[in-house]
Parts: sequence; structure tokens; C-alpha cells
Amino acid sequence: MPRRCAVLGDPIEHSLSPVLHRAAYAELGLDWIYDAVRVPAGGLAAYVDDLDADWRGLSLTMPLKREVVALLSSRDDWTRVSGAANTLLLDAEGGRHGLNTDIPGALAAINTATEGPIRSAVVLGGGATAASVLLALAERGLERATLVVRDPARATETLTAVARHPRPPQVTVTALEDLEPVPADILVSTVPVEAQTESVTTRLGDLPVVFDVLYDPWPTPLAAAAAADGRVVVSGLDLLLWQAVDQVRAMTGRFDVPVDVMRRAGEAGLAERRNRAPSSG
Repeated sequence: MPRRCAVLGDPIEHSLSPVLHRAAYAELGLDWIYDAVRVPAGGLAAYVDDLDADWRGLSLTMPLKREVVALLSSRDDWTRVSGAANTLLLDAEGGRHGLNTDIPGALAAINTATEGPIRSAVVLGGGATAASVLLALAERGLERATLVVRDPARATETLTAVARHPRPPQVTVTALEDLEPVPADILVSTVPVEAQTESVTTRLGDLPVVFDVLYDPWPTPLAAAAAADGRVVVSGLDLLLWQAVDQVRAMTGRFDVPVDVMRRAGEAGLAERRNRAPSSG
């Protein structure tokens, strides 16, 4: 029987993870299955309990990255620091092992795009992905960050996670409605396009590097404005690719992960979606 893997979350229909993982399996000659399954908040434990021995691993997206931690029998260092895991490995003895590949994935995406110093950041959104990117930036020497959220009270878990880094940046929390222009080396957005209003793009329109964790729709308003100005843009596809590379390596035990094949598959998948989209004209 082929081994089985899947990405879980809610919503999940948009996920490009199956395209990347299936491309890797095909290139590696593995007869494995990778699906996308909707699992809402509160439903992860029951779903995992029902899995049989054919299952090897799960990719986790919102809102499950923090929910999974209570189910783990072991966790990697980044899961311990961040309090979240985006990868669940399952072994034959019933072990459930949590990994956070978002953090090394974000670091790889940023390192590929820019070698410049990153001492300061503005981060839109305060969830698990924001925490992962802040921890990745801490590895690049981040010293201070402004965390912009709708409700500052909901940023507590992210602040706690960032504070666990051996060299934590100083983080200031501000409400989105109170956002003022802030000088920084990088802008990170983890918010939906609906929150990327003209007011937001204008007030943050001169930061030299923009990292938007979204990949569909693309470009987002923030990414489009940055590209038009000739600024460095890091896309959500970059993040998705690099965190998936580590997931494939962990789930399959293979180190010859075909990064370029996975990237081309992701780009083709996004192009196909754009071609299918109804015309607005």
C-alpha cells in the first residue's frame, strides 16, 4: 500500500500544498498519496485518532498549528519555541512528532531574496505564521519589530513565542486602526487582501522589502505596490515551497528533494488558477 499524507485546515480548498508534494513524489519515484482535507478548529484530535498505519504525515495550516501541540508525543526545537507546528509525523508505534518548518522555510525564502541587513520589521497580523516569521527574522539579527493587529489582546501567544528566542527582538504592538508610517527594513504581511487597504499600503509604502505570506490571489495589493516601485518582494509561494521542502524530507526520509521541480509545479498551479478565473471585463 502507498503511504498517505495530507494537508489539513479550514478553509483548505485554496491550498497549493498537494501540487508541490505530489510533484516531489513523482520526481522521487514514490507511489504516495497527498490530499487536502478540511478539518475545522477543534476537530484535529478526532481526525488523527481515526488514521490507520498507512499514514505517514500531515501538513497543518490555519487554524490547527497551535491546536496540534497538545497531541504531540515529541516536538522539534522550533515547535517548542514557537508553540506551533505545521507538520505532524506519524510512526508505526503511534508516535506523533511535531515539526515547525515554517520558521526555516521563512528564513530560506528571505535569504534567497535579500542579503541586506534586517534589523527592524513591521509585521501585519499576530497569529502563528506571524510568530514563525518573527522567529525567522530573529535568526537574521532582527532587533525590533512593530506588530500590527486588529486586537492587541490576541497577540499574546505570538509575543510569548518570540520572547523564547535566545536573541529576541523588542516587539511593540499597535492596533491596525492606529497604524502610522514606521521606518523598517522589511514589511511582513500575514493578513488577507481585504485588510490590505489603500490606507495600509500608503502608510507602509516605502519599506525596501515586502514579504507577503499569501500566494493566491497574487499579487496582493502590498506586493503589487512594492513591485511597481522596484522594491524586493518575497512571495507566499516562496514560503510555501521552502517549508514544503523540509516537510517532504521529513515525511519521506529522502534528502534529494527536487526543489526546482516543486517550484515549477507551484508556479504552473497558480497560472492554471488564474487562467480558470472568470474575466472581470
